[in-house]
Amino acid sequence: MKKILVLKGGISPEREISLVSGAEIAKELRLSQYDVCELDPADYPRLADLLLAIEAEHPFMVFNGLHGGCGENGDLQAALQLAGIPFTGSLSKGSTLAMDKYIAKLLVAEEGVPVPKHILMRGNLLEDYNDPMDYRAITETLGLPIIVKPNDAGSSVGISMVEDIASLKEAVNEAFKYCSTVLLEEYIPGRELTVSILDDKAMPVVEIKPKAGWYDYQNKYTKGNTEYLAPAPIDEAMAHLAQLYAVRAFKALSCSVYGRVDFRLDEDKLYFLEVNTLPGMTALSLTPMAAKAAGMSFGDLLETIIKNSVARHVEVS
Repeated sequence: MKKILVLKGGISPEREISLVSGAEIAKELRLSQYDVCELDPADYPRLADLLLAIEAEHPFMVFNGLHGGCGENGDLQAALQLAGIPFTGSLSKGSTLAMDKYIAKLLVAEEGVPVPKHILMRGNLLEDYNDPMDYRAITETLGLPIIVKPNDAGSSVGISMVEDIASLKEAVNEAFKYCSTVLLEEYIPGRELTVSILDDKAMPVVEIKPKAGWYDYQNKYTKGNTEYLAPAPIDEAMAHLAQLYAVRAFKALSCSVYGRVDFRLDEDKLYFLEVNTLPGMTALSLTPMAAKAAGMSFGDLLETIIKNSVARHVEVS
């Protein structure tokens, strides 16, 4: 019986979501007759200690169920690559590029994919934004509302939608609690779409419809708060364009194996938001939902991720 080691938890602000994802992954893999071991990086103070614990288990594959922090930003991936340990998801380069939302937008825009107007704020320059006129200049550039988000966090942690100048500084300060850089982005009205990628191929488009407000942390992870339509009720041409843009963005950031690409659709124009290299695997998660719409079970999805990760490991070894 092949052993798979599932990483879950960690110390990022997305820890609780990762614990759920990891538990779901481990449960399904056991049903698929794998010998499953689960490790929480929070139990290991240093990355070197975590690597030693992983090596001691001699796994056939590490299934990375972490979200955010060093589990998703390329640090863990680089360490596993150097140690020659096979793991799921993108390699260190793709993980690093995708985690930096600002850099990701620059690279994806170069591929001809529209992106919202945006401004990057750095924590070491925050004192430069003490004058209220600085925030007025931002709103004149981006308009209102403005989306304020940590530049390298996921799961909608620390994100705010600001509808007036008076609330902007508070939202920026909140986002800086999670990251040393903050991305301010023009709000794109319209519909929220997402496209999951598996083996460089786009799965069916999913539409996300919060029943109230917008797709923040509460609506994302509270059952019943959001309606998901898979496949999305959009015309065939727009669905094809979303899938085309998704694959283009995924490749532009050197991502591999699987991931998810998020968009806003304003009437007939798509805007790229971000690539998630380790999308959630909970009961409310979008990638398993897209897989189901494509006729794949959760077990089939995990098996394909493992198979493609093995092939990638052989290719780069």
